Amino acid sequence: MQPLIEAFFDTPTNTVTYLVADPATGTAAVIDPVHDFDPESGEVDTASVDRVLDAAAARGWNIAMVLETHAHADHLSGAPLIKERTGAWIGIGEHIRDVQKIFRPVFNLTDLTPDGSDFDRLFADGERFALGELEVEVMHVPGHTPADIAYRIGDAAFVGDTLFMPDYGTARADFPGGDARTLYRSIRILLSLPDDTRLFLCHDYKAPGRADYRWETTVGAQRRESVHVHDGVSEDAFVAMREARDATLAVPRLLLPSIQVNVRAGRLPEAEANGVRYLRIPVKARTA
Repeated sequence: MQPLIEAFFDTPTNTVTYLVADPATGTAAVIDPVHDFDPESGEVDTASVDRVLDAAAARGWNIAMVLETHAHADHLSGAPLIKERTGAWIGIGEHIRDVQKIFRPVFNLTDLTPDGSDFDRLFADGERFALGELEVEVMHVPGHTPADIAYRIGDAAFVGDTLFMPDYGTARADFPGGDARTLYRSIRILLSLPDDTRLFLCHDYKAPGRADYRWETTVGAQRRESVHVHDGVSEDAFVAMREARDATLAVPRLLLPSIQVNVRAGRLPEAEANGVRYLRIPVKARTA
C-alpha cells in the first residue's frame, strides 16, 4: 500500500510542503510546513498552513504529526501552528541538538536548551514508526546540515534539501556544520534505494531553460541525469564542484529569522514587556 501525497508549493520561498496520508485510515503527516513571513514588514501569516489544513479537512484526513527534514534556513516552520490546531506532534532528527548548539551562541538564545526538547520526538537513523497502517523509515542524510533526515514511506522518500531536480543538482554544504564530502556520501545512500523510488524534494528553483516548477523525481533519474551526482561522478570531483559553487552563493534571504525560529521547532520568541516579539540580527562591526 502506497501513501496518498499532495504537494503545496510556496513561491516566495520556493518551498514544497507535503501532506501525506495512509489510505486505509486517513491518518496524515505534514512534512516541512511553511509559516509565511514578510521580512520587510515583520508580519507573519497563516495562509500556507491554512491551505494544508483545509485540504486535509476536505479529504477527511486526520493530521497526527508534523515531520521536519531539518532546521530550514529559507522559511519559518509552520509546525507549531499545525500542532496548535490539530494536536499533532512535531518530529525531527536527533542531530538537531548539534544544530542548536551551533546557533544558540550565534543569536544568544538564552531561552533555548540545546537538547532537542522543543520538539516532541527526535528520530535516530534507521528508526521506524507508524503513519496509520503505513511504516515510516528515518534515514540520516547529513551534509547540508548535521541534522538532515529523509523519510521513506512505501515507494516514496521525502529528502528535504539534500537533492534538487536532476537538472538543478544538489544542496549547498557551506552552512555551519555542513560538509560537501558528507553530503556526497548521504546522497549515495539515497541513490542506493531502488531505481523506481519516488523522491520528493523540498525546493525547486527552475533550472535554466525550464519553465515550470517540479519537485518529484526518481532514484533512477537522479543516477542517470543529475548534473551534480549522476553515476560516475567521484566523491572528490563532487566535493571540488560543490565547494567552488558554494563559494559563489549568496546568503539566503530569510536565513537569520529562519534559523533562530526553526531551532526552537518553529516557536517564535516570547513577547517582551511591550507585547512585541523580536527577532535578532547579529551585527559584526568592521575594523580598520
